[in-house]
Amino acid sequence: MGQVDANGAKETLEAVDGLLHLRWRPGVHIQVEDAQAAMAKVNDACGTERRGMLVDMAAVGSVSREARAVWSIPCSASRIALLGKSPVDRVLANFFLGVHVPPCPTRFFTSRSEAMEWLTAGV
Repeated sequence: MGQVDANGAKETLEAVDGLLHLRWRPGVHIQVEDAQAAMAKVNDACGTERRGMLVDMAAVGSVSREARAVWSIPCSASRIALLGKSPVDRVLANFFLGVHVPPCPTRFFTSRSEAMEWLTAGV
């Protein structure tokens, strides 16, 4: 599967070597509709197979409370590695992980290679 990017989408989804890579555009403000659309893409891409997913959230502007709640709903991801760069990214991820129970093992990383290593270790 190649890159999925509908007109106006705030994210792209790509499957590489059996893993999904969801990239949020820098500066976006993620609302509940955006989170639901992204999760629908993930579920469609997986079909009946569960896959590890790298979520690049570097420089996301904000995430609404309602959008965070969507990510607590089980989806086709088997493990989720949240990838960020800044202290703000870490705060957003830790807030989500502290308030919501993720539907599968989920961790925050600032290193892409460490995130990929953790994802592939769970395969």
